[in-house]
Amino acid sequence: MSILLTHAYYLSDDPKEQKIMKPYPPLGLLYVSAYLISKGIANDVFDSTFYSKEEQLAFILEKKPKVVAIYTNLMTKIEVVKLIKILKSETYNFPKIILGGPDVSYNLENYLNTGADFLVIGEGEETTFELYQAIIHGSETSTVNGIAYLENGTVVKTAPRTKFRELDELPLPNRDAIPNEKYLETWKANHGESSMTISTQRGCPYTCKWCSTAVYGQSYRRRPPHLVAAEMKMLKDKYNPDAIWFVDDVFTISHKWLTAFHEEVVKQNAQIRFECITRAERLNDEILRLLKEAGCFRIWIGAESGSQKIIDLMDRRVDVNHVKKMIQDTNSLGIETGTFIMVGYPGEDESDISETIQYLKDANPTHYTITIAYPIKGTSLYDEIEKDITVKPDWETSTDREIDFKRNYSRKYYDYAVSKVVNEVEFYRELHKSDRSSLRALKLKTKSILATALMTINR
Repeated sequence: MSILLTHAYYLSDDPKEQKIMKPYPPLGLLYVSAYLISKGIANDVFDSTFYSKEEQLAFILEKKPKVVAIYTNLMTKIEVVKLIKILKSETYNFPKIILGGPDVSYNLENYLNTGADFLVIGEGEETTFELYQAIIHGSETSTVNGIAYLENGTVVKTAPRTKFRELDELPLPNRDAIPNEKYLETWKANHGESSMTISTQRGCPYTCKWCSTAVYGQSYRRRPPHLVAAEMKMLKDKYNPDAIWFVDDVFTISHKWLTAFHEEVVKQNAQIRFECITRAERLNDEILRLLKEAGCFRIWIGAESGSQKIIDLMDRRVDVNHVKKMIQDTNSLGIETGTFIMVGYPGEDESDISETIQYLKDANPTHYTITIAYPIKGTSLYDEIEKDITVKPDWETSTDREIDFKRNYSRKYYDYAVSKVVNEVEFYRELHKSDRSSLRALKLKTKSILATALMTINR
């Protein structure tokens, strides 16, 4: 086969994920693979997740493809750059390198200077197909919309690609191309249950300043409910996962769609336990009922902060008290909840962090995650803080997570703030357990006090 699709994520090199062990397949690559097959283009896929770079290179050497298409994102960029440089050697027959993914759109020159021949900007299916055809047949690539390349050292961008409007035209991801059993077994061994992913929509109409819309844009397009239910039924029959993770940004954005989805899931006997992400204002009692009946066991409801001031600075357009109420209402229905928290956002001060701690105590989500805010190139947040960047490491050997900028306090302050939030919230929960351990509560409170002291020192 003349085209090989791959990425550069290696679980064995990721100590954080080795503690979590919740890997998911590269769904975007599998969509591209399936689309190429639908157009009569056979292709190989090397999913590197459970393999080493050496095994990946051996596979590529064996196949000797004329084109290698690589998915790249914020966290895999460093390994992708290394992979490109290795492939651009006589040993691998100098294949044409195509890169796609959310990180390329605002780093065109950087990626092209690493040795990539073409970048796919935005959605990859049609563009990869047309670009591959042009490469193989030696025709003019400048006529392919949605790509970038170097010409005499200058970056050339072709006309933007029109996005898929009717997502029912897309074939299902080519899951047969990857070792699904490795994912299922890894989940089962570490968590007692397995999980798979489904995508039902593309784009997000909201304007959160820290969020990247580089691939699907600020839009909303959805697969028909009956096709989503049919995909669930297929996964249920073929792989029998214990749960499904819907990867969409806002699963309940359309109540009309969700009502039809509920009907189709029941009609097709497609129920599988699932979890999803949404916004508080797109939930109500009826929607929660429909979700539960369709099989939903966990809903992630975004807030990002317990401070309305910070939420407004993020342009989240949501009321923190409503977020709190929806988490509480969801809990009361027996559906697990999760929420996302960010500290260190521009303008955040100590009182905002205190409000976030109180929000988590009051809302009482089943799960919560905390990160320190970082600017992704191409987002409104990046544009706002670009002039205030204080640390900008070498692009090839770092990620956007390592960029730092002027905040109210030092970066170290926010590191300790994360510790304070977690230990203070867990201390509060420990006190309200019926079988609480006073020793554990004491340890948590001690850690919270220590974090508070270190925050003061590092202001």
